[in-house]
Amino acid sequence: MSFPRKASFSRRVADHVTDELVNVLSGGAICEFKELFLKVYAGLKLKNAVSGGEEMLRLRCYEKLQNLTNRGLVKKTGKIYAGLKGIEQASSVHQLARADAAVAARVAAAG
Repeated sequence: MSFPRKASFSRRVADHVTDELVNVLSGGAICEFKELFLKVYAGLKLKNAVSGGEEMLRLRCYEKLQNLTNRGLVKKTGKIYAGLKGIEQASSVHQLARADAAVAARVAAAG
């Protein structure tokens, strides 16, 4: 007797902090973290997407920036950060589109 496969659940929610980092860095901005955070914070405030307090948001922003750096999408020179080619691929729009395409391919293959 075979058991039906459980559908895996993945959290597919827009990541506003990463999206705003991508927006700032893809515009050719080269800046230190403090200046970068102020631009990200201002952008998130305009979108009414600020929650959890400024210090928590600063930590989340730094963590997301380090993830982008480790993935090779942001260049860090000393304390200065610069977006590299392909940084737009880190935005939620591209991530969700890629996940939807994978699901569609899986459904087409099964069906």
